[in-house]
Amino acid sequence: MDRDKGRGRGRAWWRSVGCQVAVWREERRRWRAEHERFKAARRAARKQGGHTPMVDPGPPPTGFALLPWLLMGLGSFSNLLQGRTPNPLVGGLGLLAFNSLYIYVTFRSFDREKRQTVSTRVALALMGLLTTGLALGYGGNWLMFFPLLGLAAGATLRGPWLGRVGLLLSAYAAAVSYVRGGWDDATNIGYATFLSSMVTAAILGLSEAVRELRAAREELARRAVEKERLRFSRDLHDLLGHTLSVIVVKSEAARRLAARDMDAALAQITDIESVGRQALTEIREAVSGYREGSLATELTRARSALAAASVEVVVRQSGTPLDPATEALLGWVVREAVTNVVRHSDAGRCEIDVVGAAERVRLTVTDDGTGKPADRPAEGIGGTGLTGLTERLAAAGGSLTAGPTARGGFTVTAELPAHTEELAAAGTG
Repeated sequence: MDRDKGRGRGRAWWRSVGCQVAVWREERRRWRAEHERFKAARRAARKQGGHTPMVDPGPPPTGFALLPWLLMGLGSFSNLLQGRTPNPLVGGLGLLAFNSLYIYVTFRSFDREKRQTVSTRVALALMGLLTTGLALGYGGNWLMFFPLLGLAAGATLRGPWLGRVGLLLSAYAAAVSYVRGGWDDATNIGYATFLSSMVTAAILGLSEAVRELRAAREELARRAVEKERLRFSRDLHDLLGHTLSVIVVKSEAARRLAARDMDAALAQITDIESVGRQALTEIREAVSGYREGSLATELTRARSALAAASVEVVVRQSGTPLDPATEALLGWVVREAVTNVVRHSDAGRCEIDVVGAAERVRLTVTDDGTGKPADRPAEGIGGTGLTGLTERLAAAGGSLTAGPTARGGFTVTAELPAHTEELAAAGTG
């Protein structure tokens, strides 16, 4: 039974080693792909005579970078082979145990979560005890394990306590070396231990910071792309939804008027042409990101669209003049609300009220239709219809409410601060 447990632990250990090797291979594969992209970008930049837009990512940091320092222990290994070490079995086991602990600690030090675990700290403490025993027992070349201990400590104990730990470890190494070899060994080993711990921590910390900054920059770039996609999809919906609704309504009006009043039908067709051309211009502006709405323009279009749909429209404006950014946002609200009136409400009358005050601006669009709102977008999809408008106004410190009224019909109410720095960004984003 104990043998089965031992085999199970052995298999679990080999599985963990296999998983770690798979992680290293994946990181290596990812680095090679990034390196190939960097070389391709560099070649393209050289052909164009410009600068490389990317930074060489460099190989992924792993514990392999710290393995060559184990060569500092070759002196003690040589003593074992030449028979200069008393109790060579103890020395050999100590050397094997130290190297095993060193590899365990250094490889875990490149993972922030693993290097802060209790097992890593315990392994580092065991390294300290083992180094002390070997140094006091043998001295000479065996004292070189202290700089290796400092290197492992610097790789693991990064943070505000590193300076104190490094000084204490260096003083301790110097004291042990003084007991075994005098002042010369104490000075050399203490200095080497301090340098190995501090320099290792500085280099690895800087490397980790650079990689975190690169990851943050890539995340910001990804979010910028997502934000631009959201802006474009939202603008495209708001632009085409309104425009196509107006075109459909005016086409129906032209069809009804064609039999009895050709001049009126031609006027409706002329309006359709004008709306189509304006839609092309607005789509081009939306693609370039420079479109700014105008409340006066949207109110004029609202009158035309509602009149074509045989909806009586009343527009009232009062209060102080509005900022361009405020007008841009309210223009989007008028466009979407009127589109919903034409497409969904079956209303006969629509009232649009704009009231500007010193601190707040309110826009209300009310109809006497069925009181049924437009279809809500699917869950998790923003930037379309009333949901997109709610997000825009919330980003500017405002609010939007929509719902049926007590006497029938539907009301959309938007409120915005009269002056706020977020209005410009929300109006165009």
